[in-house]
Amino acid sequence: MSTIATANETMLRVDAIDTYYGDSHILKGLSLEIRRGETVALLGRNGVGKTTTLKSIVGWVPPKRGTITFDGVDVTGNEMMANARAGISLVPEERRIFTNLSVYENIKLAQVTAQRPGWTLQDVYDHFPRLKEREKNKGDEISGGEKQMLAIARALVQDTKLLLLDEPTEGLAPLIVREVEAIVREIKAKGMTILLVEQNFYSALAVADRCYVIDQGAIQFEGTPTDLKGNTEVLSRYLHV
Repeated sequence: MSTIATANETMLRVDAIDTYYGDSHILKGLSLEIRRGETVALLGRNGVGKTTTLKSIVGWVPPKRGTITFDGVDVTGNEMMANARAGISLVPEERRIFTNLSVYENIKLAQVTAQRPGWTLQDVYDHFPRLKEREKNKGDEISGGEKQMLAIARALVQDTKLLLLDEPTEGLAPLIVREVEAIVREIKAKGMTILLVEQNFYSALAVADRCYVIDQGAIQFEGTPTDLKGNTEVLSRYLHV
């Protein structure tokens, strides 16, 4: 495995968590770390525990065993709202924007409900000019790529420290995938720490500093994108690449 982050570098530490859905044991002693300012990709096939990992971190499905430490504080079992106030934001695969509200109203509502201010409306429009163009359009009147931009923008106005992205390129045309990759790079350049769950192997490695491969609820590989690209056994066995 690659070098482990020192304590003062580590923003998130997930240590040997076990998470269940009812009697189904989904995560089995899963551990990972994310350093401040990193973009980390969690890769794997469908149904291996990627989304459950994100849900465990935010408190949606708390682990039964193990610990989750965020910014040096044990947040294991915290409710989602408490973790959101601490600065952990999840952009789920289904995006969850308000389709009956305009782009502008979606952003302003997220600002109003934020505990502390994050990005301003102007910050959002500077980095997502298409949202400015669509600000009067309802959420159901914009494209899939624009919905993804809006979902990310809603997280960024809430003083997010750790951004969790669940399948951000799912269902998007190749040209829009490139735009989402550019967005991830841009917010990373502003210092955001990102955990990215993806099935799109090539898209994930285009933006990640490090990556983990998960299978059957446990981490099977950790390393850089270059390390992973060179490991034909892991690619074939766990990712079918």
